[in-house]
Amino acid sequence: MSDSPRTPASTDKPDNARASWILHATDKHVSTLTLNRPEALNAITPDQRERLIRHLAEASADPEVRAVVLTGTGRGFCAGADLRGGPPAGERIPGDVARTLRLGAQRLIAAVLDCEKPVVAAVNGTAAGLGVHLALACDLVLAAESARFIEVFVRRGLVPDGGGAYLLPRLIGPRRAKELMFFGDALTAADAERLGLVNRVVPDGELDRTARAWAARLAAGPTRALALTKQLVNASLDSDRATAFAAEAAAQEINMTTADAREGVASFVERREARFRGR
Repeated sequence: MSDSPRTPASTDKPDNARASWILHATDKHVSTLTLNRPEALNAITPDQRERLIRHLAEASADPEVRAVVLTGTGRGFCAGADLRGGPPAGERIPGDVARTLRLGAQRLIAAVLDCEKPVVAAVNGTAAGLGVHLALACDLVLAAESARFIEVFVRRGLVPDGGGAYLLPRLIGPRRAKELMFFGDALTAADAERLGLVNRVVPDGELDRTARAWAARLAAGPTRALALTKQLVNASLDSDRATAFAAEAAAQEINMTTADAREGVASFVERREARFRGR
């Protein structure tokens, strides 16, 4: 089962070639993860998925990483899941599909949502199927003018996966979400911004610079406070008021033990810019 808008290239490559399918670099406290299979519009293989999950977990645990940027090379951000390298199709045993999704696409989306550092999606081109949901799971979404967002599943007779039916209604409401998922029409970057799916649309040539600028601002911020804020916001639509208020109080209690919180208060009293160190 694949949600790619076209037949992707085969994933039968040696290990050293597959390693280059995810480019990873950390600079000035920003970890940049780049999907690098432009010939397949960056359709995600199982190996790429596992590498992304691992890099996101490492970013959470590394105090030197304070923000993450997720982007792609070429004309595509991510064309969805590429399962051509998986086992040959055969008779399905009940539970196989659910298990594949639970251990695959859903784990990837959860890794983005649960990353303790803010994640910025820089959508450089086509985002389709799982690729749309990968972008929408990020905390902030920048889109190049040429970007397109396609809920392609209905075109293949498939049910959306990768948390799409969870993410979309929370971002744009159930009626708009159904429209996108029922028809599978391509959504321009400008329309995605109008609906609230992306934060900002920028000219193609300015996407990388804008993403780096946003990530730099996040990396200079109070990292633990941002992590706790992310947790509160992500949980808010699944919580009743009492639960949300209790979570807010607990987050405040935890955050007030951090050096950045003390620095923030001190900088206010001393009438100077805060110098946060991510701790």
